[in-house]
Amino acid sequence: MLEKQSESVGVIGLGIMGGTIARNLVAAGHRVIGFDPDAARCDEARAAGVEIVDAARMLIAEARQILTSLPSSEALDQTVAAIGGVSESERRGLVVAELSTLPLSCKQANRERLDGAGVVLLDCPLSGTGAQALTRDLAVYASGDAEACKRFAGVFSGFSRVNHYLGEFGNGTKMKLVANLLVAIHNVAAAEAILLGVKGGLDPSTLCEILASGAGTSRIFEMRAPMMVDESYEPATMKLEVWQKDMALIREFVADCGVPTPTFSATEPIYKAALEAGRNQQDTAAVYAVLQNCSK
Repeated sequence: MLEKQSESVGVIGLGIMGGTIARNLVAAGHRVIGFDPDAARCDEARAAGVEIVDAARMLIAEARQILTSLPSSEALDQTVAAIGGVSESERRGLVVAELSTLPLSCKQANRERLDGAGVVLLDCPLSGTGAQALTRDLAVYASGDAEACKRFAGVFSGFSRVNHYLGEFGNGTKMKLVANLLVAIHNVAAAEAILLGVKGGLDPSTLCEILASGAGTSRIFEMRAPMMVDESYEPATMKLEVWQKDMALIREFVADCGVPTPTFSATEPIYKAALEAGRNQQDTAAVYAVLQNCSK
C-alpha cells in the first residue's frame, strides 16, 4: 500500500482535462494518486509524478479528497459503484468533487447513492478547455455541501484561476450549461465575423488583432480566431464530437426551463454540418470551414 499523507488528492479519469489537472496538482505540491482504465494515460501521468493505482477502489483507500473527470454517465455510475464497494471505514470522511459536464439527473442519482454510503458528492463542473487547463486558466463552478466545498479550496487553487461557490447541489452544472450556451454562440459568431472581414478584403492577422482588442471580443474569439484564420483545427481544444454532448445537455436544460434561445438554436445546424463533413475529431473552430463552404 502507498504511504499515506494528509494532503493526498485522488484523481479518477486522466484524460485531456483530468490528466492535466493531476499534473498541475503535482506541480503545486500535492501528492496525487490517479486511476484511469487507459494504460497510456496512466503512463503519461506517472511520468509527471502522479502515483498510479490499478483500480479506483485502491485510490479511495489513499485519499479523503477525490476529483472525478469522466467522459460519460456510465463512467460516473461505475466509479460510484466502486466507491460503494469499499469498506465503511475506508469511505469515512470521503468527499468527491465531480468535475465533468454530465446530465444533472445522473449526478443527482449518484449523489443519493453516495449519501446512503456516507460519502459527500459535490457538483463542480469546470469552465475552460484542455488548452486552458494547461495554464490553470479554469473556473470551478462548485455546488453542494458548503463545508465540503471549502475543504477543496486548496485543491481547486492548484489547477484553476478561480473557484465560485454557487450553493445547492446542481447549481454548478446549471451555471456550466448557461456558460456553454454562450460559448456555442461566441464560437460561431467569431467565425461569422472573421469570414465577413476576410471576404471584405481585410488582412486576416490585422482583423484578429484589432477585433481581439475591441468591444466585440470574447475569450472564445481570442482562443479560436487564430485557428480559424490559419484554418488549422488540430490538435483540438474541444473536439466537435465531444461538444455535441454539451450541446445536447444545453438543449435539455433549455427545454426544462421553457425559455426561447433563438441565437443558440441558430448555431445548431452549423455544428451539425461540421460533423457531417467528417470533422468530428477537429476543434469546434472548424465551424469556420462550414461557413466558408456556404459563402460565395
